[in-house]
Amino acid sequence: MRRSLRLELRFLRVYAITSSLVLLVLCTAAFRQGTVTGKFDEITVGRMNVVDADGTLRLVISNKDRMHPGMMDGKTIDRARPEAGLLFFNEVGDEVGGLTFTGQEVNGRGRANAGIMFDQFKQDQTIGISYSETDGRRTAGLQVWDRPDTRLSELIEKLNAANRIADPAEKGKAMAAIRAAAPPAPRRLFAGKLPDRSATVSLSDAAGKPRLTLTVDADGNPRIEFLDQQGKVVSRLPQKY
Repeated sequence: MRRSLRLELRFLRVYAITSSLVLLVLCTAAFRQGTVTGKFDEITVGRMNVVDADGTLRLVISNKDRMHPGMMDGKTIDRARPEAGLLFFNEVGDEVGGLTFTGQEVNGRGRANAGIMFDQFKQDQTIGISYSETDGRRTAGLQVWDRPDTRLSELIEKLNAANRIADPAEKGKAMAAIRAAAPPAPRRLFAGKLPDRSATVSLSDAAGKPRLTLTVDADGNPRIEFLDQQGKVVSRLPQKY
């Protein structure tokens, strides 16, 4: 009886040691598997998320159906974003800009948009290169905005609340009121091409009003114009144009 008990205890010890060793091997194999770098000739995905070791989202590569709507201070923007491209996030998880493209034919005419934008910390884009086209009229250029010091997440929270209003008319009024009360974010610089095929550099004041423009029109005629706060030309070189 005692001998049988000793055999059973010995068997249990061997079993416990063997099980522990097997578990250790499996855990080690799983850990190694998680750090293996793969090489692929081609992959097809709808969306791919790149994260840091702690899980913080840093980059989204997506088609137009699954693009991230954007996020600031943990608040996700309640909106559709039907644009394919890349979207970047910083160390605290805020969206900080990206690269997007759209392009299609509408009634036989081209309609397209493309842009690469860089966001101010805790705010919207502060510099970007963009292109847009509608019915053969095209604009392309470099833009710089003067963003406020307030956090964009404050505006996001208000817009998300308004977006939950069921009545379309009331929702539109609420959205318009929120945007009207938001701190100004004027465009201070544009350098590019306008729909009239002129090349221009436009410098604006803190209210977003153009005050100085350098232009070469579609026929090759150059001019420099100084404008007042109401947009009236107060001086021009050459004087006759």
